[in-house]
Amino acid sequence: MLFNRLDVRLLGRLLLLVAALAGSGYAAQHHAYGPAFGALVLLLVLALELARYLTRGQQALADFTLALQYRDFSRQYPAQSGPAALRSLHAAFNQVNATFRELRAGQEGQFQYLQTILALLDTGIVSYNAAGTVGWVNEAFKQTLHLPYLKNIRALQARQPVLYEAICRAVPGQPAVVKLTVGLQTVQLLVSATQFKLQGEAFTLLAFKNVSQALADTETAAWQQLLRVMTHEIMNSVAPIASLADSLGRHVQRARQQDASDELLDDVGTGIRIIQQRSEGLLRFAQVYRNFSTLAAPQRTTLHVQEVLQATRQLLAEQLAAQGIELTLSVRPAHLTLHADGHLLEQVLINLVLNAAQALTQTPHSRISLRAWSNEQQRVVLEVRDNGTGIAADVLDSIFIPFFTTRPSGSGIGLSLAKQIMQLHQGSIQVHSVEGAGSAFQLWFPRPVPFEGNGRSLLLPNGAHSPTDC
Repeated sequence: MLFNRLDVRLLGRLLLLVAALAGSGYAAQHHAYGPAFGALVLLLVLALELARYLTRGQQALADFTLALQYRDFSRQYPAQSGPAALRSLHAAFNQVNATFRELRAGQEGQFQYLQTILALLDTGIVSYNAAGTVGWVNEAFKQTLHLPYLKNIRALQARQPVLYEAICRAVPGQPAVVKLTVGLQTVQLLVSATQFKLQGEAFTLLAFKNVSQALADTETAAWQQLLRVMTHEIMNSVAPIASLADSLGRHVQRARQQDASDELLDDVGTGIRIIQQRSEGLLRFAQVYRNFSTLAAPQRTTLHVQEVLQATRQLLAEQLAAQGIELTLSVRPAHLTLHADGHLLEQVLINLVLNAAQALTQTPHSRISLRAWSNEQQRVVLEVRDNGTGIAADVLDSIFIPFFTTRPSGSGIGLSLAKQIMQLHQGSIQVHSVEGAGSAFQLWFPRPVPFEGNGRSLLLPNGAHSPTDC
């Protein structure tokens, strides 16, 4: 319909142009120079109007094409006003623009939806091209590595060389676990990579998942399973031995009363007593480790950190003073609170302080500091620091393994128990040590999350539920 109208108007103008040309020629043949001049003027006017008519449509088409090139679909063309010859063309342009705007709105909506999903993920995601230029990065990635921004992936070489090396070695489809230190925490990241092409350009997409807690939980579960099997076998084996030793002891006693050989009976009795004592010791040993493997869930209450640390200091003050150890305390802010099991937390702190005291036996001017603070992520951190002998680097990764100890009189369950208690609180325990300069054990508690109920706000740790939750 549009082209039909354009054809009719163009044909009409051509007919008028031909008629003016014929009239001018006819008048000139009959020496009617006045009419001939008038016909020539009309012919010129018609030619100019035809040129304007043609160029006007071409100019509108050129403007529309340029707008398409720059993806500008906001322009509106006058379809109800302006030249009548272009109204239909402008209406077609407006319809095309409206269609493109709908498509763009749909794409932007899908992109925003994807952005929202990726922002909610706790997995860090970053994409970069062959030059290392970062095209997109989500908040989880920046929070995991404590990076405010990342323009080029090579910037990680200076800040996290271990991670950068792992990224360079990453093979698509083959995830790898990387252990690195971020701030004051040691984390383990599962790094996965994939490659794709977008508009002919190659990109790499990396995913970083913090698996420290998952690996720690799996490790603890494995040790607990081992402990359950071990205690079951020990108790099943030792209990009959102890019972038999007790029965033999009664038989020996009766034989003595019947005037049997005193020397033989004494030897048998001594051996039986040794068997019985050792069996009872093994039973106590198994019971201790069975209790370790079945630690009860914490009974959380709101604790004032100042009071918890003060109680620990008062409990151990006399023992530390006898060893000549100075114990200091610092809490920032003074009213700092956390949600935890007070008895379990006190058990952890006592164990850490006593371990620190053991490390100070050969240290002059020995000091232990108990500190607590709330960091930028609103997580409560408790620290036990000493200026003792420190921990050798080759055993630092093994100190939380059950039964591992470097002291002849140690049981090897104190730090393992502390780690398990912190995991029950959805927290973690970190160690920083320099051999010959001292050690610092830090207890990281989860950030409290607000809960609104009954017109008041409660602070609950991650994973905990209020009694009023549905």
